[in-house]
Amino acid sequence: MRTMRSVCCVLLAVASPAIAAEWSIVEFGARSDGEIHTSAIQRAIDSVAAEGGGRLVVPEGTYMTGALFLKQSVELHLTDGAVLLGSTELDDYPKKMTRIEGHFEPWRPALINAEGVDQVRITGSGTLDGNGKPFWAAFWKRRQENPKCTNLEVERPRLMFIDGAQDVLISGIRFRNSGFWNLHLYRCKNVLVDGVTITAPHGDRPKIIDVAQPWDEMSIDRAPSSDGIDVDSCQGVTIHRCTISVGDDCIALKGTKGPLAMEDETSPPVQNIVVTDCDFQSGHGVLTCGSEATIVRNVTVRNSKVGAGIPVVRLKLRPDTPQLYENFVFEDLQLDGAQALFDVKPWTQFFDLGDHEPPVSTVQNVVVRGIQGNLRTIGELRGNPGDVIRNVLLDDIEITAEKSKLVRGKIEGLLVQDVLVNGKPLAVE
Repeated sequence: MRTMRSVCCVLLAVASPAIAAEWSIVEFGARSDGEIHTSAIQRAIDSVAAEGGGRLVVPEGTYMTGALFLKQSVELHLTDGAVLLGSTELDDYPKKMTRIEGHFEPWRPALINAEGVDQVRITGSGTLDGNGKPFWAAFWKRRQENPKCTNLEVERPRLMFIDGAQDVLISGIRFRNSGFWNLHLYRCKNVLVDGVTITAPHGDRPKIIDVAQPWDEMSIDRAPSSDGIDVDSCQGVTIHRCTISVGDDCIALKGTKGPLAMEDETSPPVQNIVVTDCDFQSGHGVLTCGSEATIVRNVTVRNSKVGAGIPVVRLKLRPDTPQLYENFVFEDLQLDGAQALFDVKPWTQFFDLGDHEPPVSTVQNVVVRGIQGNLRTIGELRGNPGDVIRNVLLDDIEITAEKSKLVRGKIEGLLVQDVLVNGKPLAVE
């Protein structure tokens, strides 16, 4: 199984093209004055594209805008101290058909969008701020009314959505306060996300929302559904030197769901994913598969830090979806209060078999090695009745854990070597 290292770990290189010309959004009328300047900024994007492309600079200052749409050959560059601040009005994100949670429906676009554009470049040390508090308040109000409400019952804009692009570089910028997911990549190839910082408040869920209170005076310190990076039906994605602190999955690998998921041509396999040299500070999983996912293969997470309360290997096994997760490597990780080494188990949220028989899912060829630090529990490694879990290697691990037992189902080929938990060899029943 050690040969999987060469299968999964090709680091992508995305070269920045030479910048032929440079413009500033202020040349087109954008101002740092607290007013909405969507039209001016979009006019700047369109004009640079019409000139054959170049770098469009957001200078120091805070510029408020609604949904923006990048065009071919336009690099969006946010300088140090520059902030693109999202509008808090949903009308500034006009509904359009878009990919969301494994399917398409009319929904709100993101603050920054690129659709069918190759050589996407979004760079700099500035900030995308989703200004998400009113959207969070609307969701928590709905959750207060209906504790079983779904994510999509309350429309909230993402911070960035890249759809159908090849050769993508997102470098250096900061994502914060997104109304929903932060960075959503769909059907993209050859992507490098490098040196990006993603933050969202992740305190306690608010218990009571007073709708009469102005949203900007509400005490809300948790952003719902604040996924850091959603890799949806993509191939060849490298996530490098990123810092993620959110209230949901740090990285989620996504596709679609349901008994007929394997037949969905709009959701090709997620494969050839490399995550390296990252700092995971808060979230529901270092790397999570399964809310919507069918085939995920050739994935490596290495040389990274995992902070308090975060599961390392989180694979959701839906009872209504045939899933194949194969060739995963988690190596050289430092744990500091992580939740669990494994969180692999059935996921029954909002599932629907209809008239179909329960499908069988497979998890195979999983390597976890070179792990040090402390965590709460070794965790769970089990599936739904009939699921297959096979070829799992735990190697060169030295950790302390409050709960040292691995809760496991049937596993075909579980190999444990050089694994110490609380100073003793891991006992596998």
